[in-house]
Amino acid sequence: MSRYVTVASVSHMPSPAFRDNYDGLLDFAAQYIWRAKMMKTQIVAFPEVYCQFIADNAILAAEPFDGPSITRMQKEAKKTKIHVFWPLYTKEGDRVFNSAVLIGPDGAIIGNYHKMHPTVGEIEGGCMPDDEASVFETDFGKVGACICFDINFPDVLYGLKDNGAEVIFFCSAFKGGRWVQYWGLQLGCYMVSAVASELGQIVDQGGRVLATSTYECLVARPINLNSRLLHMDYNWDKMDAMYRKYGSAVSFEYYTPEAVYTVASEKKGLDVDALIQEFGLEERADYWVRASQVRDKWLRKIGKKPGDTIRKFQHSR
Repeated sequence: MSRYVTVASVSHMPSPAFRDNYDGLLDFAAQYIWRAKMMKTQIVAFPEVYCQFIADNAILAAEPFDGPSITRMQKEAKKTKIHVFWPLYTKEGDRVFNSAVLIGPDGAIIGNYHKMHPTVGEIEGGCMPDDEASVFETDFGKVGACICFDINFPDVLYGLKDNGAEVIFFCSAFKGGRWVQYWGLQLGCYMVSAVASELGQIVDQGGRVLATSTYECLVARPINLNSRLLHMDYNWDKMDAMYRKYGSAVSFEYYTPEAVYTVASEKKGLDVDALIQEFGLEERADYWVRASQVRDKWLRKIGKKPGDTIRKFQHSR
């Protein structure tokens, strides 16, 4: 069936006026959660270390999980009945992490992602790195987060995809720009950036920008998670057959320069994986493997060693 969810992000830097008014900063953030609710979103994300950004030393301002900002955001999530990705420096014993805490619509903490690749300055300042690309199950699908500098490192993004992320939230101090679009296309999943300035993005599975924040720092868009990005080779000629059988119950988006397209279900009870199986569609990962196998076969025929060309391109599924 179609699985539409409306995702949202907040992109701006808190005003220095809140430096000595922490409660006021949390009140200000809560307004965006309520606005997201009025826009009928199911999940909203904030930028990296949002509540500590203007602190004299953000790492020293780290909070435990029962600290004031997480506790406040739990209350707001419960009141509004939406998910909130709340990034901040967290304190766990004597360790500090740059984290993105996912709070559910019941106010409970669903999970917590620790930044895998803090910057050199962060680590030298006392922020610990982690090694787990965490993905969290929600009532609408699987979501993951990466934080700022993380987006430069393939182990984070591929780890999130390998763990089943359908939407990745990029909570960041810097904009990310085309990196966000690149990872959407490379992984075939939705990307949502929440950055500490203008130009936060919501990006689809083909790397197309669906929304960009400008003066209005809260943006939201509906996305269909019951869709899949495929290569056009060996799949293109099967679209008419899908249309003939299912009509408007299936939909397609085309990304001609990249030679890919998405197939999506718009009908209750019709799963995109069932469509792929029924019409013999070849997933990108399988196509890359098959192409490598054919290449290696011919390299051997002419007496050359193919090397490690057969890979499990699972990241492109």
